[in-house]
Amino acid sequence: MPASALALVIAAALIHALWNFAAKKARGNHHFACMTAVGVTLLWLPVVFVVGFDELPGWGWQAWVATLASAIVHLAYFNALLAGYRAADMTVVYPVARGSGPLLSSLVAVVLLDEHLGLGGALGLAGVVGGILLMAAGPMFFARGAGTDAELHRKRKLGIAWGALTGATIAAYSVIDGYAVKVLALSPIIYDYFCNLLRVPVSLPAVLRDRAGFLPALRQQWKHAVVVAVGAPTAYILVLYAMKLAPLSRVAPARELSMLFAALIGGQLLGEGERGWRIAGATLIALGVAALAMAR
Repeated sequence: MPASALALVIAAALIHALWNFAAKKARGNHHFACMTAVGVTLLWLPVVFVVGFDELPGWGWQAWVATLASAIVHLAYFNALLAGYRAADMTVVYPVARGSGPLLSSLVAVVLLDEHLGLGGALGLAGVVGGILLMAAGPMFFARGAGTDAELHRKRKLGIAWGALTGATIAAYSVIDGYAVKVLALSPIIYDYFCNLLRVPVSLPAVLRDRAGFLPALRQQWKHAVVVAVGAPTAYILVLYAMKLAPLSRVAPARELSMLFAALIGGQLLGEGERGWRIAGATLIALGVAALAMAR
């Protein structure tokens, strides 16, 4: 992986962990998902004007189909992520989501996009996924008997289930978006903006069915929504640019450097335990990312 692509991924990883912290603190639902989509549409419009709409007349039907498909999958991803954060700890949901997504997307990239992992890439991917599983499972997931905290165990299983579902949507949109920026050569900023713009009408039906809950949610969660509306596109645009410089099978797993930042956030700011397991998992992830970065 080129150093420039790795630098973009590291910056994206830090920003990604921070906006996920805001989403966890918000404990939002479909109202929060719609809020963030509207926030992105408004806050990023000046940037899009600066970048320009020059390429839009050249967009064919494939570009618009990819954009709509990505918008739908991203909405499913965000709602699954929020549901997981309402049900369980960030240090369970986040690692499972970030681990299962790269595993699936890298395999799809190899099969459908004719990319090659190589031995170093395969070992790096194994390190990333293994480290995330260490952080997600921890000792309590395997514990049984009288000493087991049944409620904590139940939350852990819910977190893993929601995380796995979130990971499946990550794999889906990673492949769609990789095709959009690499094969169709769409501008990452313009593409991501219209993906978010199309999320607004897609998310409206759920909000309209629960109109009474929107204003209370807006009053309580708007600050968190602003953080997500600024941070999520910034992180993902950096990733889309990295996809232009390096294969998807390298970029997708390398994004899991965000686990190093998420471990710190989960342990220090959210007070989530099992520090030793998080450190062990983060070390494996770092070694895996290093192997991916050195792979050719």
